[in-house]
Amino acid sequence: MSATENILVRSVNWLGDAVMSTPALMRLRQARPGARITLLSHEKLADIWEDQPFVDELLTFSGSESFWQVGRRLREKQFTVGVAFPNSIRSALELWRAGIPQRVGIARAGRSLLLTKVVPPGADEVKMRKRSVMEIRRCIATDSATTVYSAAAHHVHHYLHLAAALGASPEIMSPRIEVSDDFVEKVRGKFGLTRVGGRPWFGLNPGAEYGPAKRWPAERFVAAARILQAKTRCRWLVFGGAGDRALAETITSDIARATGEPPLNLAGATSLRELAAALKICDLVLTNDSGPMHLAAAVSTPVVAVFGSTSPELTGPVFSARAQVVRRPAPCSPCFRRECPIDLRCLRGIETEQVVAAALTCLAGGVRKQT
Repeated sequence: MSATENILVRSVNWLGDAVMSTPALMRLRQARPGARITLLSHEKLADIWEDQPFVDELLTFSGSESFWQVGRRLREKQFTVGVAFPNSIRSALELWRAGIPQRVGIARAGRSLLLTKVVPPGADEVKMRKRSVMEIRRCIATDSATTVYSAAAHHVHHYLHLAAALGASPEIMSPRIEVSDDFVEKVRGKFGLTRVGGRPWFGLNPGAEYGPAKRWPAERFVAAARILQAKTRCRWLVFGGAGDRALAETITSDIARATGEPPLNLAGATSLRELAAALKICDLVLTNDSGPMHLAAAVSTPVVAVFGSTSPELTGPVFSARAQVVRRPAPCSPCFRRECPIDLRCLRGIETEQVVAAALTCLAGGVRKQT
C-alpha cells in the first residue's frame, strides 16, 4: 500500500456514535498501515480524538460552517480517499466539494450520486424508526413482545461495514478510547479524586441528551446510590453535560441527604477528555443509555446501563466484558422516542434492586449479561 495514500474519514456528530465508530477506525489502521488517516470531526468532539493511535491528524468544523466552507478547506489537503461515516447528505457533499477522487459511503436517497463507491447497507442493518403513538397503543393493547434485534445489527457493525469497503476486516472489536496514565493522574489531581482509606469511586450519570424517555427516574438513581454506598463504602461522582447541571445538583443533594456524604458533582465541569479520564478512574459507572455510557465502556470501566426507549442490541455496551444491561420488557419497547407519550413503563418498571444487583455482579467480575 502506498505511503502517500491520504484518507479522510468524516466522523459522526454524537459522542456515543463516535465511540462506536472506533473499531472501524482501528480496523482501517490495520488494513492501511502506510496511509495517512485524517479524521474530520465536529469541534464539540475534538477532545476525545486527541492521542488516539488510529488517527494521524484531526480536522474540525463548527456548527456554523456550511458544507461548502468545510469542503473548500479540505480541498487543499488533496485527500485521495474519503469515507463518510454519517448517512447524511451533508457528509457526502463535503467529500464532493473537497474534490476527493474516491468517495465512499452507504447508499441513501439523495446522496448516492455524490459518491464514487456506493456501499449497500449491511444485511442486518436496522433503521431506528420512532414508533407513532397509535402504534405504541396498539402494541400495548395486543400485549406484543418486546422487539429484540440481532446482535449483528449493532451500530458498531455499521461502521465496520463501511471500513470493509476499503479492505478492512469486518471482524468485531470492542470500542476503545485511549487515555494516558499521565492524563488520568492530572485529572485525579485537578478534581481531587484521590482514594481515601481504599474507598472506591463510583460514577453516576443520570442524564441522557436524547431525551427523558432514556432517563431512569432520578429518585431511583438516588436509592441505588444509597444502597451501593452502604454495601461498598463507595464515594460518588455525578457526571453530565452543561444541560444536566440542574438534574445533577438535585441528585447530588438527595444523595447527600440519604447517605450523609455529598457526591462530587462534575456535571458541566469537564472537557470530554477529562470526562474520559474521570470515568476511567471509577471502579463502576451507573448510567442511562448515553454518550458517557459508551465512553465509560470504551475506557474499560465496569458499566451498569439502564435502557428504556432504545435498544441495547443496537447501541448497548455489549462488547464490554464487564457491562450489565438492565431492561424491562415492554410491548412498546423500543420506541426510539425522545419523550414517552404514555406512562414510561419501560423505565419505571426497572426496580432499584435490579440495578443494585447488576452493579454488585459487575464489581464481582461477572460476565456481561442482560437482565
